Amino acid sequence: MTNRSTYKPGILASISLLFLICFQSNSQIKQSIQNKIIPRPLHVKYNSDVFAITPATVINYPANAKELAKFINEAVAIHTGYSLPLNTGSAFNKIVMSLDSNLIKQKEGYQLRVTKNIITITGNDNAGLFYGIQSFVQLFTLKGKQLSIPGVIISDYPRFAYRGLHLDVSRNMYPVAFIKKYIDLLAFYKLNTFHWHLTDDQGWRIEIKKYPKLQSIAAYRDETLIGHKKELPHLFDGKKYGGYYTQEEIREIVRYASLKFVTVIPEIEMPGHALAALSAYPELGCTGGPYKAATFWGIFDDVYCAGNDSAFTFMEGVLDEVVDLFPSKYIHIGGDECPKTRWKACPKCQRRIKKEHLKDEDELQSYFIRRMGKYLNSKNRLLLGWDEILEGGLTPGATVMSWRGEAGGIEAAKQKHEVIMTPESHVYFDYYQSLHPNEQTAAAGFTPLKKVYNYEPIPKELNAEDTKYVIGVQAGVWSEYLPTPQQVEYVVFPRALAFAEVAWSAKEGKDYSNFLTRVRHHKQILDKRQVNYFKNFEEIVFSSKTTKAGMVAVMLTTTLPKASIRYTLNGSMPKISSPLYKQTITVNTTSILKAQVFKLGKPAGRILEKQVQIHKAINQPVSLTYRPQGNFNADASILVNGLTGTHRYNDNQWLGFSKDDFEAVVDLKTLQNVSRISVNILKYHWQRMWEPTQLQFLASNDGINYREVYRTDKFPVNGINSVKATLTPFKARFIKVMAQNKGIIPPGEYGAGAKAWLMVDEIVVE
Repeated sequence: MTNRSTYKPGILASISLLFLICFQSNSQIKQSIQNKIIPRPLHVKYNSDVFAITPATVINYPANAKELAKFINEAVAIHTGYSLPLNTGSAFNKIVMSLDSNLIKQKEGYQLRVTKNIITITGNDNAGLFYGIQSFVQLFTLKGKQLSIPGVIISDYPRFAYRGLHLDVSRNMYPVAFIKKYIDLLAFYKLNTFHWHLTDDQGWRIEIKKYPKLQSIAAYRDETLIGHKKELPHLFDGKKYGGYYTQEEIREIVRYASLKFVTVIPEIEMPGHALAALSAYPELGCTGGPYKAATFWGIFDDVYCAGNDSAFTFMEGVLDEVVDLFPSKYIHIGGDECPKTRWKACPKCQRRIKKEHLKDEDELQSYFIRRMGKYLNSKNRLLLGWDEILEGGLTPGATVMSWRGEAGGIEAAKQKHEVIMTPESHVYFDYYQSLHPNEQTAAAGFTPLKKVYNYEPIPKELNAEDTKYVIGVQAGVWSEYLPTPQQVEYVVFPRALAFAEVAWSAKEGKDYSNFLTRVRHHKQILDKRQVNYFKNFEEIVFSSKTTKAGMVAVMLTTTLPKASIRYTLNGSMPKISSPLYKQTITVNTTSILKAQVFKLGKPAGRILEKQVQIHKAINQPVSLTYRPQGNFNADASILVNGLTGTHRYNDNQWLGFSKDDFEAVVDLKTLQNVSRISVNILKYHWQRMWEPTQLQFLASNDGINYREVYRTDKFPVNGINSVKATLTPFKARFIKVMAQNKGIIPPGEYGAGAKAWLMVDEIVVE
């Protein structure tokens, strides 16, 4: 494929990321050690020694570790201009690498010992040596061209054996050079698995010689959606897009990753997410086509025909070449988001259900996965799939990636299957990392740095016996809205640093403040490597609460050291002379809050802006007839908190109802004059968010007898419909809002047959 990147990875790009700080006193050095290494080591003990690297420093290494010695030498040479002699005999000043599984009991574990005259890096295995080198390099202190390493003993090993970072190249693909850069950074932070998502509805990205149409047809789509799929009308760029990685390129990437002790796991989607493959081989689908690779994002009804033996023959032929390219013990087969619409109408699929004595289409999916699992087992490989492979029964020996939350992982672990936790709520990096309106387009959700750092992969629901089946954790990067490598880097870093600490470091002793101190230092590394990381991870965090009727309490925080926050409530731009935030701000009139961080008298970061609307319902009791669902807020009080949800629906201000109606009653406590009632309804059919078939406002004096004061079925906006009813003034104590859910999404619409979401926010009474 064409190399579109300017990044040129060397044999040791991953460990040449050196920290450039001035030489300090011993006490300062001790402080700098604990503020440098990511992920945080398990045990650190300081001493007062300092080891100075000179041209006479010797590197001694054991057999089969010469490449690791070269890694150290390249790191030294980058900043000193000279290389160190290798295995030249005894030396007073030396770096000694060794393997000792008796001293270091844990696989991938290491000990780093620095004294005045000798540095020893001891590993349980070569991977342990490699990770010891990563920590060693992170301790470099540079003064001029003099490298020094502070005295320390570090004993360290990973919490989880599987530490993965995912990348989808089907929606958008990236140059080989960027894939290597991605692996470099992954390895530097002690992650050991690269999950490579190679096929999907929008493109087939791996060369399969047995099926040349996968290269000539399936690898390309006619055009690509512009903007977010929720926006209407859909616009397209009109440009053919595609490509694939040749087998030669794949072998090179796998080889390159192995040097960094990174295992590459391929994902070949089945039985769903198959449109690209079906466009090349339409006979593999239930209808016979014609099919085209998808030009927009979503889930599509056309999947591999589970009643057609040729589909299995095709997948087996693909997997024959995949297992030859990838030595990983796991092969990921997807198994997720497979609609059963075509199978229900397909005579071949129905015959298969009958012949195999299956109960339904869910069991047919299990049959499909189980059959492919057996084939992989015959190749001495193990099947890995998303948690949907639980549907209809889990394939023997399968490992589950739990992405729709932790429920699938919990169920699989209780069934004694290995589990890798990858919940979208906490470790999907294609989600927004900031609520600021200027953020680049993302899929959905809100996953800030702190949320990633605080994730705990072992669910409380598992007992000690079942816990051992949770073998690791993985972060996901889906590329629908990431057309360039720079945009990938922006969403991944520094969240990948927090994730690395989740995957490697012990649960005990986690400290987000300490982690941020180290991240600030690692910004130098990311700058040096030309990583386009997200720089606003210390911007103002807004929170609020309603403590009294008609009042909203606003809290502002920032983690940026030695910084202050200035704010205004009249919509004007904050200046250094604006009020200083010292304590909770009480807002009792409708206001536009703007706030800015200042450091050393100068603005730092972006301006926070929030509108707070004060009305009669603020902080009054709200009761719901139906319970909110999904990953949205479930607290009814947000309906009367003075804040309005945004079109991104990730700000914790929306209530979601799946198929259920919405019915809320606000108690104003006393009879009040009412002349206006309003509520917000979110309408995005392409996100399965539907307007109600009918919306009503009702009023009551006693909470028993209600009279209708407004009704509508008009919701013209694709987005936020702010329904405002200006009424002839009346007195009431209770206000009821009722909205009828669309129910089941109708045929011909996106997600047809699924439950519609009804999204509601902020009931305003004036």
